[in-house]
Amino acid sequence: QVQLVESGGGLVQAGDALRLSCAASVHTFKCMAWFRQAPGKEREFVSGVRWDDGSTFYKDSVRGRFAVSRDNARNTLYLQMNYLLPEDTAVYYCAASATYYYTQFEWHYDYWGQGTQVTVSS
Repeated sequence: QVQLVESGGGLVQAGDALRLSCAASVHTFKCMAWFRQAPGKEREFVSGVRWDDGSTFYKDSVRGRFAVSRDNARNTLYLQMNYLLPEDTAVYYCAASATYYYTQFEWHYDYWGQGTQVTVSS
């Protein structure tokens, strides 16, 4: 059974940094991504990586502040979040797709983690 386990969330101040991790129990994925859901809003795509060649893709509002990466040997996905803003406050979810090399649509993802809370105070 595939499991994705996120870690690294927390409460920080605006301008601070956090690094999220997502450890996969196995790896048969074509891409992995981070989504987030703020209170009262729909879940949205944040960033992702194509697993075979490491190509990365980002939501416009985080490009330049966030950096996604993967560790093949550890089956782990990371999200380095710098210069955090209050509007980055959300539950962050890790997701994996066994079908798509690149997709921003959540219904294309087969596996999901439980989520980790990120709260940025102003």
